[in-house]
Amino acid sequence: MSLTAESLVNKSLELVSPPTTYTQLNELMEDPDSSIDDISAVINTDPALATRLLKIVNSPFYGFPSQINTISRAITIIGTRELTNLILATSVLNSFRGIPTSLINMNEFWRHSFASAIASKLLAEECGQRSSERFFIAGLLHNIGSLVIYQTVPELAREAINSAEFGHEIIFEAEQRAMGFDHTHVGEALTKAWRLPKSLQEVARYHHSPSDADEFLIDAAVVHIADILVSSVPFGHSGDSHVPPLDPAAWDLLGLNEYQIPDLLRQVAKQIQRLESVMMTEH
Repeated sequence: MSLTAESLVNKSLELVSPPTTYTQLNELMEDPDSSIDDISAVINTDPALATRLLKIVNSPFYGFPSQINTISRAITIIGTRELTNLILATSVLNSFRGIPTSLINMNEFWRHSFASAIASKLLAEECGQRSSERFFIAGLLHNIGSLVIYQTVPELAREAINSAEFGHEIIFEAEQRAMGFDHTHVGEALTKAWRLPKSLQEVARYHHSPSDADEFLIDAAVVHIADILVSSVPFGHSGDSHVPPLDPAAWDLLGLNEYQIPDLLRQVAKQIQRLESVMMTEH
């Protein structure tokens, strides 16, 4: 069988369970008759997940003045959508454990992902976007296709990483030469297989080429800029030795000013330590 993005995802699905709780909650949120109790009941069927969520919600990342002891209270305080995104984030972190450190430093990979998530949310707020939490999860998962590649074809992943590092290529160019496709194609295939929202599918596919996005141009542009900013510092790395090229149309679309960037990066540096302290200790 020829190697394709879809074949890698099919192989990965034999090893990684889809985020079923997240999918169930998305379906519930689309039901106008569902209640907080219904949503809490789904989460509480997985005690380990419920415990992780409460630890995150009570962490310094959120900084609430009083203890939140129940899932229903957490929903009331931070909202169903944000709690659901936390479920997706923790599910993904759990799913892709075990990738060999000789291939990629996963702490550095997640540091890049967390920083991209924070930067995406902050950029969305700067641009006046509502529901900025959706940009957080989009930034967090934009490189999820890379995880599938690392997990399923580590020898080709190593070839691409080395080629990018020593051949002065961008990682997606090296992946295309090694496999005929890159992590953006794999990310799109996985998010489709997992039935994640279309916005996450498009960001996974177009975060390096946001002008090609179909319906979610803003989402792709925000994560594109966030990824570049985070890579330029850098906050961690995801296998790429070089800062990805900027699509000027994405910058223009968001109407950003270069003077906004230093403060945004300071906020990322401040928030990432708090986020890492709770997310990584649980995994």
